[in-house]
Amino acid sequence: MIPEKLIRQNRHLSFKDVHEASFRIYGAVVTDYDFTEALDYMVRETPIPEEGNIYRASVTELEQTPVKERLEKGFYGEMPIQIGYCNGRNSTLNGLEYHLGSEIDVAVTDLVLLLGRLQEAVEGRYRSEDVEAFFVPQGTAVQLYETTLHFSPCKVSPEGFKCIVILPRGTNESLENGKTRYGNKYLFARNKWLLAHPDRKPLMEKGAWPGIVGVNIEVKIK
Repeated sequence: MIPEKLIRQNRHLSFKDVHEASFRIYGAVVTDYDFTEALDYMVRETPIPEEGNIYRASVTELEQTPVKERLEKGFYGEMPIQIGYCNGRNSTLNGLEYHLGSEIDVAVTDLVLLLGRLQEAVEGRYRSEDVEAFFVPQGTAVQLYETTLHFSPCKVSPEGFKCIVILPRGTNESLENGKTRYGNKYLFARNKWLLAHPDRKPLMEKGAWPGIVGVNIEVKIK
């Protein structure tokens, strides 16, 4: 259930729950895999930074849990995967990315995902007013289809958020040909295409394409 306080503090957003039918165009709730050991590790061993986010694409301890092999075989069809995490205090949209191949996010804490549809991006532009906000309850795993635009989760409490991130192996690594990006202005990292909000200076300084038009959406917690 979406917390009433979160709704009251964000009248500019219309929150939906990932268990609602409206989420089906973006992904699906993953229920056939046991993430217990990975969740326990995240709670015990991974920090939430005082500012910003920590993203680690591949974490040995998470990849040693039994769920990795089961996902590689049963979910990703024998394709190699990486299991890492994103922990932090982010509360704004900042960008929208996509990958070739589904992403699985496992909410270690309650969090919000701001999502869009690649099909609605026109000539490298996406209107932030078309982004939808989905509440992901603690312990819930969701698949994001490869056509789903997404970026960092947003916190719903002052303590921040923790999220397990599962992707095809190699995703988000640095490009070998980072300067030219093979002629694709949206390509930002390996298997990562990105539209950034022009107000997000750290992304602009790294050469991200300023493709988001409109307000840089904020999920407010107070």
